[in-house]
Amino acid sequence: MFEKLEKFQLTILSIVLAGGLIFATSLATGNLSKDVITVTGSSYKTVTSDSGRLEFRIMTRKPTKAQAYETITKQIPQVKQFIIAKGFNESEIEIKAPNGYYTYKTLPNGYNTSQIEYYNISQPMYVSSKDVQKIKELSTELQTLINKGIDIDAYNPEYFYSKLADDKVEMLGAATKDAKERAASMLKATNNRVGKIQSVKMGVFQITPVDSTNVSDMGISDTSSIEKKITSVANVTFRIK
Repeated sequence: MFEKLEKFQLTILSIVLAGGLIFATSLATGNLSKDVITVTGSSYKTVTSDSGRLEFRIMTRKPTKAQAYETITKQIPQVKQFIIAKGFNESEIEIKAPNGYYTYKTLPNGYNTSQIEYYNISQPMYVSSKDVQKIKELSTELQTLINKGIDIDAYNPEYFYSKLADDKVEMLGAATKDAKERAASMLKATNNRVGKIQSVKMGVFQITPVDSTNVSDMGISDTSSIEKKITSVANVTFRIK
């Protein structure tokens, strides 16, 4: 009877030990899956804008609406001729619909009346070109039309880079490589090595002027500068060997 009890106890002990071994193995595997390192890598490149656009308005005010439109109608060809003389094609000039409104006379006490003082017209126009230097020059020279009696209000020129989609893959690869080098440097002190990539998360791209250090969680897309800096960020998780 004691012999049977001893065998039963040994059987129970074996089951407990086996269960403990299974639990320990499972626990070890779970810890191993957590043996990872997450590192942020970055890459950047300097690019030159390949197109530009200048927006401006011709403005006039006259006692009547008819006079205002007549003035604008005569000034538009003069402005186009000036732009073409600067080396642009007529197809690069775009004319939008004008905006107009009345200004009413104001009494000495500051109250407005229903009597029309003059009619205002704002005529939007755009010049677009792949020659960004010509756009830059035009943005400063256009104001000389004021000397000819044409009221010009020009906005800051905008410069664009069209090859970002092509650069994204290359830059993400470079950012991932940078992350691996950073991870290797961090693990060197612990005699560990970088293993396989577990995951990669691409951050937003920052397109800024070359000398800018600005960043944004939403990304920056600068249009104010011809020379731009594109920065790519990648958050990469590696296994640890």
